Amino acid sequence: MRIKIFLLALMTGLFYTCGDTAPAEAETETGDAAMTAEAEMPNDGWTALFNGEDLSGWHGYGQDTVGAAWKVDDGAIYLDVTDKDGWQSNQGGDIVTDESYANYELELEWKIGECGNSGVIYNVLETEEFAYPWLTGPEMQVLDNTCHPDAKIETHRAGDLYDMIACSEETVKPAGEWNQVRLVVTDGKVEHWLNGTKVVEYPNKGEEWAAMIADSKFKDFGSFGSSTSGKISLQDHGDPVWYRNIRIRELSK
Repeated sequence: MRIKIFLLALMTGLFYTCGDTAPAEAETETGDAAMTAEAEMPNDGWTALFNGEDLSGWHGYGQDTVGAAWKVDDGAIYLDVTDKDGWQSNQGGDIVTDESYANYELELEWKIGECGNSGVIYNVLETEEFAYPWLTGPEMQVLDNTCHPDAKIETHRAGDLYDMIACSEETVKPAGEWNQVRLVVTDGKVEHWLNGTKVVEYPNKGEEWAAMIADSKFKDFGSFGSSTSGKISLQDHGDPVWYRNIRIRELSK
């Protein structure tokens, strides 16, 4: 009888010991798996250039701050042109990123007001020598193709490399609708993508690039297109325009 009681107690103790140990081991294995999954989770490398709330990371070209005409409206950067004098808005002007970038992929969305004009200018050299970003940086045109006068010029339409290369096809959406941009800029080649289609591709250095500049309105601007890196600018052309979901990632070269 005593032997039976002893054996029963021994089996009960083993049961509770195993019961306490098994969950601990499971917890450890689960924790290790979670840590491994986290370590293997890819870093896509994207950095937001606009936080959806304010204009941190941007400033007026040649200025310390952003002009009051540039506002944040419903998660987008918006140019208010109610106070306008000449071809740009008062207290507006072109804005540029605080940082310069090389070998990158830029994504953003834009929509333009009716018959409006703006642009995304890149590889901008910001110095006192140059009054505007477009004196040094190429431009991906932002335009209402239906009624802005520039739409009559083949290389001045939405998505074009402004005054240099026309889009391979028209993919732009009407005024008031969002357009998706993907801009790939490297030391040697640039691609313009508009609404999922590659519409422009060109070399941004070498003899072919020099010939393109010589055949454009920028031929007398000695520093135009001279750099394959620089700041990114959103243009004030005196028309209402919105930009949102602006992000960038570095590319290996």
